[in-house]
Amino acid sequence: MLRKAFLMHVHPDQHAAYEHRHNPIWPELEQTLKDHGVHTYSIFLDAGTHQLFGYAEIEDEQQWAAIARTPICRKWWASMKELMPSNPDDSPVSRDLKEVFHIESPGRRGKE
Repeated sequence: MLRKAFLMHVHPDQHAAYEHRHNPIWPELEQTLKDHGVHTYSIFLDAGTHQLFGYAEIEDEQQWAAIARTPICRKWWASMKELMPSNPDDSPVSRDLKEVFHIESPGRRGKE
């Protein structure tokens, strides 16, 4: 499993709209993410800086990159471009973060 982290931004006056559009996310987009090997995906907002921190656990980079070529992803980007800085292809402006530390504990068993 690969872990990815990245930063994006949302326009200062669009925090509520950004959150609203993700709750719930389009079912077709969620299925596309899962079909392309995304096991977990979270986005966190720092309201003070308008930064979005994205975190995903994926199966491989090729499947992750293929998501961008799907019609549903392109449609999603087009619907989101008014809320955040976007590239000419409507993809959100983002920058990858380098992992410098990770710890993982084995699952704990609950009392049965």
